[in-house]
Amino acid sequence: MSSGGGSGSIRRSAGALFRGVLSASRARGGTFSDVPTTFRAYPASPNPITPTASTAPSTAGAPGGAGRAARNGLPVRTVAALAASGLLATPLLAGTAYADPKAPAPPAKMSQIGGDRLGTPGVQVQLKPGAPKLPGPDALTGRSWIVSDAESGKVLAAKNPHWRLAPASTLKMLFADTVLPKFPKDRKYTVKPADLEGMGVGSSLVGIKENLTYTVHDLWLGVFLRSGNDAVHTLSAMNGGTEATVMQMQKHAKELNANDTHVVTPDGYDAPGQVSSAYDLSLFARSGLTNADFREYCSTAFAQFPGDKGKDGKRATFGIQNTNRLLSGDYDMKPYPGIAGVKNGSTTNAGSTFTGVAQRGERKLLVTVMNPAKKEHNEAYKEAAKLLDWGFAAADKVEPVGRLVGPRSEDDGTGAVGAKGKGAHESTQAGLNGTGGGGGAWTAIAVAGGAMALIGVVALAVHRRRPLPALVRGRGRGRRSER
Repeated sequence: MSSGGGSGSIRRSAGALFRGVLSASRARGGTFSDVPTTFRAYPASPNPITPTASTAPSTAGAPGGAGRAARNGLPVRTVAALAASGLLATPLLAGTAYADPKAPAPPAKMSQIGGDRLGTPGVQVQLKPGAPKLPGPDALTGRSWIVSDAESGKVLAAKNPHWRLAPASTLKMLFADTVLPKFPKDRKYTVKPADLEGMGVGSSLVGIKENLTYTVHDLWLGVFLRSGNDAVHTLSAMNGGTEATVMQMQKHAKELNANDTHVVTPDGYDAPGQVSSAYDLSLFARSGLTNADFREYCSTAFAQFPGDKGKDGKRATFGIQNTNRLLSGDYDMKPYPGIAGVKNGSTTNAGSTFTGVAQRGERKLLVTVMNPAKKEHNEAYKEAAKLLDWGFAAADKVEPVGRLVGPRSEDDGTGAVGAKGKGAHESTQAGLNGTGGGGGAWTAIAVAGGAMALIGVVALAVHRRRPLPALVRGRGRGRRSER
């Protein structure tokens, strides 16, 4: 999409007010709207409260697969090309926004990275006597979810965690974990018109404008708080371009053992073949949280963002609020106690997606929910909160059903590096179901035969935790971004 029309706009969730005032409207965050997308009029200067008027004709009446793709926000020329190639018949493009009775069943066989039970369809949990029961299926409608210990990596419970689904803006966690370490936060960059080209129709935007200068700190606030695809594309331009960034993200996903993930766009916008899983999204969050800047950005609830220049030549600022409703709250829910990030998303194909981290006492839990049924407002956050409540109550009263593995540079005994041959990683992981205290990273000796095999089994017990400092919670309320 040309930047001539869209580079100065802001996609605003209705009523996403700043300065700590929670909206009384049904706001949604994510990559782009889950209603038929439209082009927007672009005002001369951003106004963080008043939405602009829709100016484009609706595509709701478009027939067949092309109509579905148009409603999913794909550019018209892309729709035509996909229709000609037959790709509109793929399950990804034909997917619905939310789980329903006709929703597809999970694959009968999924990856077993992290343990064989994690590759088994359905809910996986192993309760000890006195453990609280999981909320029922009516309360946990997500097609896929996982709750785990952020430090030890123990998976407390999961449902189809390796199901490859559209990730929406939760994929920005991988983008951040890949690109964030490359640029100092005080570096300044003047946005070029070409930097903002190629964003999908209806993309969520923070309001970056060409020919204006922003700090890297500003740009990351735009990525995490407003899920701004314009901020992602600007940082990608600084990083050598979108294509180079996608390749780096895919390489980093492989290093993290996130083998369910295929990256097509750096911002998570729906694209044919772009998938991830609840398991992989948890790996991205866990890796990112080891970075202090990542923790700062993902835990910031409110901030000031630079706007246009006034008549006096000075830059004004406007308030932005994090679209993670467990962090910033909404009219029908309060911020979750102990929440500290990390990322939410919403697209037509993905439905709602969310990965969150919360701390209670010394315990830090990760939860990921993908594509819950559209039964109520903020359903992904509410289901994530229920899983967190259960996880904090049950953490010492369940046997782990798997583990979050470490990166390949550490996990060389699980088939990621040491084993040879197709499927070696999955087959090796089948014997590592995480019971007995799985850790953030394992080391082992890949050997075969007789007594040497016994040595290899003993070595599997060697593992490392991934300690995190006290997580930052709800910081950044009303603070101004650095420039």
